[in-house]
Amino acid sequence: MQVISFYKFCPLSNLPDLRDQLQALCANLMLRGTIILAGEGINGTIAGATDSIAAFLAHPLIPNLSYKSAVVADYPFQKLKIKIKPEIISLGVPDLDVLTQGGKHIAPQDWNQLVTDPDIVLLDTRNHYEVAIGSFPGAINPQLGSFREFPHFVQHHLNPQQHRKIAMFCTGGIRCEKASALLLKLGWQEVYQLDGGILQYLAEMPADQSLWQGECFVFDDRISVDGHLTEGSYYAQKGAILPKQPPKSP
Repeated sequence: MQVISFYKFCPLSNLPDLRDQLQALCANLMLRGTIILAGEGINGTIAGATDSIAAFLAHPLIPNLSYKSAVVADYPFQKLKIKIKPEIISLGVPDLDVLTQGGKHIAPQDWNQLVTDPDIVLLDTRNHYEVAIGSFPGAINPQLGSFREFPHFVQHHLNPQQHRKIAMFCTGGIRCEKASALLLKLGWQEVYQLDGGILQYLAEMPADQSLWQGECFVFDDRISVDGHLTEGSYYAQKGAILPKQPPKSP
């Protein structure tokens, strides 16, 4: 089976009709997962048989979706959910022009050189519980409870005159699209983002060249993936992310 994560910022209309069409398509293909629709685009992670995923990607409902993919033994979701929301990733800042104003995308192959520049401020835009199980060394952890707290962090901890060059990353790239648009709106000139996010970096970077440390949290039943994008060593219990194997005593 295959699991894919995708997003696309593009103007969408008639969202209830689109939701119903996607619901029928995914049900017919026996796909499970979560898809979010908004006027600004689509965001989702779904899983199913490889030929079903291929059929979904080839369907003209949402053309030219770029995606990250991994092989799974079984569905990492219990069911299919398709939701209509005000934003496909919630930041709560109106009038952000993500389509035309965003950070410079840096390919995984060029990321290591960028983030070892001493003038770069490296910023992890994910939630604190995601950062706790893995990140890039030297990255700032904003201690976010949710992405909507990011504007408050910027207002109180960053300054375009002091922190001139910012490189940011997130799981798949979508949070960085909005975060970089926000920084540019607030006066930053040099804003970079990891193209395709951590998942793309892990897929393309050889293990002996990877700077990533730990595992990457994912929003499905796998909880985390390791550097080879296979299911990781964490599980969720009562809102906490815990290692499946307790640390060995010294």
